[in-house]
Amino acid sequence: MSDDVQPSVAEVRAAVAAVKAALDRHLEAIENRIGDDDPAVYEAFEALASAAESYDELLYDTYDEVTPFEVPSGEAMPEYSGPADPEAFSVLIRRDYTVAEPDRLFAQARRAGDGESAADASVSAAIGVVFGEYEPDEVAQRHKEFGLEEGDSTLWVAAVEPAEPGEWLDAPFDEVDPQLVLCRFDTSAVFDDEVGALDAD
Repeated sequence: MSDDVQPSVAEVRAAVAAVKAALDRHLEAIENRIGDDDPAVYEAFEALASAAESYDELLYDTYDEVTPFEVPSGEAMPEYSGPADPEAFSVLIRRDYTVAEPDRLFAQARRAGDGESAADASVSAAIGVVFGEYEPDEVAQRHKEFGLEEGDSTLWVAAVEPAEPGEWLDAPFDEVDPQLVLCRFDTSAVFDDEVGALDAD
C-alpha cells in the first residue's frame, strides 16, 4: 500500500474484528463438523486465512508491525508416505540472498583469500571465495558483514535409503520426493522471521 493511501485506525480495528469473528465461525464449523471433508470447515478455514492476511497487511501498513502467525499457502506438502523408522535421512537447505553491498562482499572475499585479486574479478568469484572459506551457517549468521541481505529460506528433512559414499554427488538434488519429507521449516522475511513446521504426524 502506498504512503499516500494509508489505512485508518478504524480500518485496522475493523480488520481485527473480522479476524475475531472468523475465529468464532471456524471453531463453530469444527464443532459441528459433518464427516472428515465437511466443506463448511474448509470454507471457514479459508475465510479465517483471508481475514488474518488482511489484518496483517493493514497492521504492517499502519504501525509497521506484524502478527505472530503465518497464513499457510494453498500448495501444501503432500502427506508423508515414507517409513515410520527411516534408516537414513537427508537435510536439504535453501537460503536466498541479495547482494546488497558488493564492496563489503569483495572486502570479505579479499580477507578470506589472503588478498588474492581473483576475489575482485566478479561478484560470482567473490561468492565462491567466501563460501569456500566460511561454513554456510556462519555466512547466514554474519550475512550483513558480507554485504548480503537475507531472503526466504527453507529446510527439509527427508527420509532416504542409505547411500554409498559419493553415490549421489553428481546430481544431489534431482530426486527429492516431497512425500518423504519428515518435517519442514520455512522462514520468510514477509513474516519477520516467523518459522513454520510441517511435521510428519
